[in-house]
Formats: sequence, C-alpha cells, structure tokens
Amino acid sequence: MHDTAPRRPRLRAFRSASLRFSLAYGVLFALSSILFMSFIWWGTIGFLERQVETAINADARALAERWVMGGVPTLALTIEDRLEQNLDDDAIYMVIDPEGNYLAGNVSSWPAKVEYTDRWYSLPDTRAGLRGLAELHAYRLPGTAQTHTAGQLDSGYKLLVGRDMRARSILRRLLTDSLLWAWVMVTLLAVSGAMLVHRIFRRMVKTVARTTSAIAHGDLNRRMPLVGNGDEMDQVAEAINEMLDRIVRLMDGVREVSNSIAHDLRTPITRARTQLEDAALHARDADELRAAIERAVGNLDNITAVFEALLRIAQIETGARRSAFATFDLRPVLFDIADLYEAVAETHGIGLELDMDDVLPFYGDRSLIQQAVANLLDNAIKFSPEHSTVRLSAHIAPVATGRLVTPAGGAILRVEIRDEGIGMSDEDMERATERFFRAEKARNTPGSGLGLAMVRAIVHLHGGEIQLSRQQPGLVVRLLLPVASSALAEYGYDPFDDDMPDMTRTSHFSHQHDTNSDVL
Repeated sequence: MHDTAPRRPRLRAFRSASLRFSLAYGVLFALSSILFMSFIWWGTIGFLERQVETAINADARALAERWVMGGVPTLALTIEDRLEQNLDDDAIYMVIDPEGNYLAGNVSSWPAKVEYTDRWYSLPDTRAGLRGLAELHAYRLPGTAQTHTAGQLDSGYKLLVGRDMRARSILRRLLTDSLLWAWVMVTLLAVSGAMLVHRIFRRMVKTVARTTSAIAHGDLNRRMPLVGNGDEMDQVAEAINEMLDRIVRLMDGVREVSNSIAHDLRTPITRARTQLEDAALHARDADELRAAIERAVGNLDNITAVFEALLRIAQIETGARRSAFATFDLRPVLFDIADLYEAVAETHGIGLELDMDDVLPFYGDRSLIQQAVANLLDNAIKFSPEHSTVRLSAHIAPVATGRLVTPAGGAILRVEIRDEGIGMSDEDMERATERFFRAEKARNTPGSGLGLAMVRAIVHLHGGEIQLSRQQPGLVVRLLLPVASSALAEYGYDPFDDDMPDMTRTSHFSHQHDTNSDVL
C-alpha cells in the first residue's frame, strides 16, 4: 500500500487525454526533427568524404599519366608544381622507389600502416605545429612489379596521395554543433507546441464539461462560447449549441404535451367520474344507471383514443413503419377517401371536388397516407360553413431546382386540400402541427389537437413536408411528398421527359361531366 499510494497522482495525470495527445505530438515532432537533421548531417558529411575521395583518385590518375610520359623526373616536377599551387596547403604526395627510398613529395617517410592499394587510410597528420587527420590512398605505378597478394604493396614504385582533413573536420564540427543546437531549439519548440496544444485541448474539453455539467444541474440556458473565427472549435461549439437547442425544444415539447394531456384529459375524466357518481347516488332505475355508464364509457373511449394517437405518432416518428413501404397507385386510395367523406360533406351542405392525375405512382405506407389525407379532409369539412366547397387535388411534378428530397426521390407528389372555412392566423399556422395545439377559433369544436401532428409525423416519415397557407376565406394544406424513381419507372412515367404526354387531370366521375373536376 505504501508503494502504490504515491504513484496515484502521477497515474491520474497520465489518464488525461489532452496530456497524452500533447505528449504524443511533442515526441513525434522531436523524433521527426532528429531524423530530418540526421539525414542532413549524414548527407553533408558523406558528400564531403566522397568529394575528397574523388579528388584524390582524379589526382592519382593524372600523376600516373605523367609517370608513363616521363618517368620519375616528370612525376617529381608535376608534384612540385602542384604543391606550389596548393593554396590550401592540404595536399599530400609521396613517391618511393622499390627499395623504399624517397623520390618526391612533401612527406618524409612512408606511413607504416599503409600496406594496401584497395583501402582508404585516415592517419594523424601534423602541419605547422597543428595536429590533424589526413585521408590517404596508396597506388602502384604502372610498369612496376606486381603484388603477390591482391591489393598488397610488395615492390616497385609506389605513389601516396592524400588530403589534410583539418578544414573539413572544422566544417564537420561546426555542422554537428549547428545541428545539435538546431535540434535543441526544435525540441524546445516541440515542448512549447505540446504545452500549447495541451492548453487548447484542455480548455475546449473543460468548456464542454462545464457547459454539459451546468445543463445537467438544470441550467438549460448555458451554451458553448464562440470565438467567431469559424474554425473547428467554433464548428464543434455550434454543433453542441444546436444539439442543446434541440434538447430544450424537445423538453419544452414534452412539458407542453404533459400539460396538454393533464388539461385535455382532466375534463373527460372528471365528467366520467361525475356521471358515475351521480348515477350511483340518484339513478332511479337500471336504465338511468346504464345510460350513465354508457356516457362514462364514451368519455373514457375518447381518452383511450388520445393515448392511442400519441403512441401512433411516436411509432411513426421512430420510423418503425418504413417496413410497410410499397409501390402503389395513390389515385384509388384518394378516391376511396373521397367516397367515404362524400356523405359527411353532403350532410353539412358542403361540396367536395377532386382534381387528380390519371396515375399517381407512389412509394410509401398506404394506410398512413390514407389516414393523413382523411384527417385533413375531416378538418376541412368540420370547419367549413354550409354551401362551401372543399377541394382535393393531387398531381406529380418534376423536382424543383434546389429542392432537397430523399435519395430515391425522382419527382414530387403535391397533395392539396382547400377549404372555405374559418382559417387560421399566422401565429396559429406556425404552431398548428404541435401536439394538442388548438386555435382559439376551434376551441369549441370537438377534437384533441392531434390530427395535424399525426399528419406531420406521417409526411416526415415519407421524407416530405407540410405547408399551411391562408386563402380568403379558408385554409390551404399542402403535402409535398417525394416519389421514388422506382415507383415512376414501374408505372412508366418520367416527369422530365418532354415527349411524355401530360397526365389528364380528371376525377373518378369524369364520364358524367365535361369539366376536369367534379363535385361529390
């Protein structure tokens, strides 16, 4: 226990993601700088060595040519001339005869370690009282005795050529020191950069942690601060803020739904309880008691219907109904709905008109689309005055430029329901698709305020959008639904083909009338 306790703070420090990231950055930067500078050092030093070796070999070949041309006198004169012209005083020459006697050069004796002609020798050299290092190479002059061992000097005239490496050693030392100091500076920069990265990373993470912690403790107004330069940190902050705004809106929606449920369901529950209590206390016979029970059951059925609608909306919003998608012609579905509501409209003295294409290919859930249109027709008839007209139209059109549809969207199905009823204000239309929302004009009509919320969920499930607009008088509800290219192809319809004949806009009862739309 005594050995592990002091290590805990150190281990806890290394658990920091920002510290590990900054250390990895610093180590990577330092190692890359070491590799880069080592490459420069080896390349430069290697170039200097190759340059010296090339110069010595070229010098030896030239001297061998002079030897062939004039023998020892010519070779000795050439060496003296080169020594006189050697301003750097770094050239080394020596020529000896087969007995080892000195013939020419600026070296008094043949180095004992130089025994082969296929090797380079680095030997100490003293010039002007200064010790240095010389790069030497021995050559066997042409026409002399051959060696008994490959590369070994045996007898004959021998030539020694070299260069004093003192200046290059100084340059090498300067290069080494410079690169070392450069590596130290780069390492310091790497450490500073790692500390800066650690600070930036830690600040960003702490900002996120503080914001999320404040929200977790109930401060839903807290947001990530923005620097304003549009960099990645601002993008992360904007994404987090957008997520928080979405969470707040969802929580507000849940709160409103809860309040609406409590408000809208309290009345029927209280009414049912009152009816049952009144029947229990004052019912004079079984018929009165049965009637009270039936009224209470009706109120409870309405409550059950509200909860079923809420569950259905939640199921639609989760996308669970996409498994029921199929390709079908929407025209018969809309006519079935119109037939269903024709009698209701006639009862209220309302005319029902249809205006549809001959074929309406669509890919989606048949029953959900049927329910959405039925809800809209029901609302239109419910809020329309007597002797007015409700119009249902459905047409397919090419995708408008700039409109975003689903990847499978090849065209747009436009379904409109127009009525001449009480309409809505701009403020009411903005909130019309919220759950349990009811406009002031519709407070006294029966309903739960879930119809348009159900329609919106169904339309969004199909990748479309719902639009509400006013007309004088009345309201227009427009559904824009993307039509899959596969559905268009199955019915042989291409909205982009100019040679394709236009769809005839007619109703189910076109054989009874000359116009394209009919009153049901």
